[in-house]
Amino acid sequence: MTEKAISPLRRRLIEDMAIHRLGPKTQLHYIRHVKRFADFLGQSADKATAEDVRRYQLWLASIGTTVPTVNVSATALRFFFRVTLKRHDLAEELVSTREPRRLPVVLSPEEVGRLLASATNIKHKALLSLAYATGLRSSEVVSLKLTDIDSDRMVIRVEQGKGKKDRYVILSPNLLKLLRDWWRVARQKGWMSAGQPWLFPGYRGKHTSARQLHRIVRLAAGRAALPNVWAFTHCGTALPHISWSRMSIFA
Repeated sequence: MTEKAISPLRRRLIEDMAIHRLGPKTQLHYIRHVKRFADFLGQSADKATAEDVRRYQLWLASIGTTVPTVNVSATALRFFFRVTLKRHDLAEELVSTREPRRLPVVLSPEEVGRLLASATNIKHKALLSLAYATGLRSSEVVSLKLTDIDSDRMVIRVEQGKGKKDRYVILSPNLLKLLRDWWRVARQKGWMSAGQPWLFPGYRGKHTSARQLHRIVRLAAGRAALPNVWAFTHCGTALPHISWSRMSIFA
């Protein structure tokens, strides 16, 4: 989008989000939801009234909008009203909905073994093993750098993970061996060119995407005849969980 195509109000919103150091994805979500609200009104979002906000929320409910989407919309509009428009009265009209909490899928050691055995290549096995051995989120797994693997201290450094916090997780000897095997294969096949930083390189200088990791889990779960895992990853954004007390398979 060119500079001329951006309205002064949207430019102000973008600047406010930059000042608050919101991440690129968060900014895109906020812009999208503010635009959707303006489209619903049929006029600029700064012309909204409290009744407009109420009508919009009723409309979202009437079309069956999911709870996470409703909450993101409320968060985006709340920021827009409070920070960009200085309209705290409108922000107070927004309602966030409590999302139902469900128990995660917990795999047994035998099921984990079947899942990993169903991996079709060493990259998939390394990705799955890393995810389950460390408990990292899918976005954290795929964005690891080669320099994050500290074999001297046997830890993995996670930079700016959930909540934009750095932390360390334990690196087991077996997992380290598998990651080294993966690195050697990737170097030999030219997948890991000199100077690129990622542990799991993707296309055009980027790392493998979280979406690709979820696809790998679904495919492996299907081959391992673990339908519950397939359904869980197909519908959600998190990987199935494993009990830390049952992680001897990675020791």
